[in-house]
This record gives sequence, C-alpha cells and structure tokens, in this order.
Amino acid sequence: MTELSTDFRQEAEGAARKHREIQTKVDSANSSGSGQTKAVQAGARTYPAPPFAKQHLEKPGREKDLDPAPMYDAPFYKGSDKLLGQVAIITGGDSGIGRSVAVLFAREGADVVIIYLTEHDDASTTKQAVEREGRRCLLLSGDVSNPAFCNHSVERTLEEFGRLDILVNNSAFQLHNHRLEDLTEEHFDLTIKTNLYGYFHMAKAVVPHMRQGSVIINTGSVTGLFGSKTLLDYSTTKGGIHAFTRSLAAQLLERGIRVNAVAPGPVWTPLNPADKLPDDLADFGSDTPMKRPAQPEEIAPAFVFLASSHCSSYITGEILPIVGGY
Repeated sequence: MTELSTDFRQEAEGAARKHREIQTKVDSANSSGSGQTKAVQAGARTYPAPPFAKQHLEKPGREKDLDPAPMYDAPFYKGSDKLLGQVAIITGGDSGIGRSVAVLFAREGADVVIIYLTEHDDASTTKQAVEREGRRCLLLSGDVSNPAFCNHSVERTLEEFGRLDILVNNSAFQLHNHRLEDLTEEHFDLTIKTNLYGYFHMAKAVVPHMRQGSVIINTGSVTGLFGSKTLLDYSTTKGGIHAFTRSLAAQLLERGIRVNAVAPGPVWTPLNPADKLPDDLADFGSDTPMKRPAQPEEIAPAFVFLASSHCSSYITGEILPIVGGY
C-alpha cells in the first residue's frame, strides 16, 4: 500500500469517527424528546390545544354548547375601514369561522347578513357581536340547498341595505364515515346539496346584483386539497368548491367581480364536535404540524384580505390554504 493510500485511509477512518460522534449526539437529543411535541403558539394570545373534553353535539351543532368556547373576537385585530359602507352576506355565519368573519367585516365597516339553519341562539350572539362593532346585522334562517330561499335572502338584503358587495359561502354539512358501504345515497346527496348546490345557488342569486369590485369568497378545505379517507363525500364537495372557485373567477373576471377561496385545516368550531365521536374529538388537531386546531379568529383575517380591494384587487381564482404548516 502506498503512503498516499495510507493517508487517505486514515483520513477516511477519522471521518467515520466524526460521523459516529455526530450520530451519538443526535441519537441522544432525539431520545431525550427534543422534537416538537407541544402545540405551537405563534399568535397574539395562547390558543387551546389537545386533549379536549370528550363531547358530542347534536347536529347542526351550537357554539354555545362547545367547550372550550371558540375564540372568534380577535381583540388584537384593529380595523381600518377596509370594507367601509359595504354589505356582506355570510352563509353559516352564526358560529365558527362565519361568526369571526362577520365580526371582522363589521370592524372594517361592513353591514352583515347572517344566513343560518336553526341555531337561533348562536345567530343572536353573532348579531350582538356585529352590532357592538357599530354595524347593522340581519339574520335569515333557512336552507341554502333551496334556491328559492337563496333568492329570498338576496331580496331581503337589498330591501334592508340597498346594495350587496360581498358573498361568503361558508355553510357546510360534514359527517365522518369509515366504510364506503356505509355511506348512503341520502347522506352523500345531503352533503352535495348543502356544500356544492348551496354555493351555486347563492352565487347565482347574488351575481346579478353585484357591481365592479364585488367579491365572492368560498370556504374550501384541506380535505379538498389532500382528500380524507373518512370524509369521502365532504372532501369531494370541497375539491369541487375549489374548482368552482377557479371556474367562476374566470367567468366573472370581465365584470370586475373577484372570486377566491380559503381552504382551512382543522378549526375549533361546532362542525367537528357535531360530527366526530367524543374519543376522536379529544385529539382534534393534534396531527397538524402545529399540534392543535386553529381558532376561528386565526382564519377570519384571510377573508378580510380577500374581500378588500385595498389588499387583494389583483387576486382572483386563488385557493388560500391555512393548514397549520402542512
């Protein structure tokens, strides 16, 4: 063996020792639990994290029965007249993301119409929250899968406020199902009618009354991006909503009406406690990189951003994921 070969071999042995030394340090660090196991808190205040109390809400789910109460009022968010004088319809606006969007829209100067199913107490709470922001709020109870109700809602909005600038399609039906054989046609049909037909009916009702600069924002979902094996029907509708958003945006572009979607990951709202079994709900959101679900007030500012021509006048046909780091 030449002297040069011996030098290379010794150098290699030295490098191997360094590899083992670093390996030992990393193994020690990993075994001591240095990986991120606690929920990430990156906001203005601390948000709840799993485990949650085991609970199950009767459909459609009331926010006032949820423990802990969802955080929707965003006390550190300061309005700046981004939506001053505008009027917004928000379906599913009685609770969850819809409630928080209603509050922030009002804080930005908009009057709000809340469309909801039968959660009258929740809707009343949202109305009071909007009025505390100094804006007006109209409550309309009905089913968005019925086109007659959607048309009625638009007519009532115009009667009350005289204009219509923003539609937020947010109503949804969701129910986990673990086996394709157990997913009934009735269940599948209800999900499609609420989540897809409802968005279609509302958009069709509002567009003739919108002007240049008006906005439609649809609520999509992380399940529409990646799918979900236990939410086959719901994921199908959310993927459809994403495609509906992009297609409608292209169709309405020449009229100056922008159409976008927000696609949240898990959010602490009545939707999941009225769906998941109590044992499953306890760990809700723990499988995200942030190890917790979002609170509604962490999602709502994205709707303000997309609604405001001051912020997003050049944005249409986009799907904005808010998924906790996926």
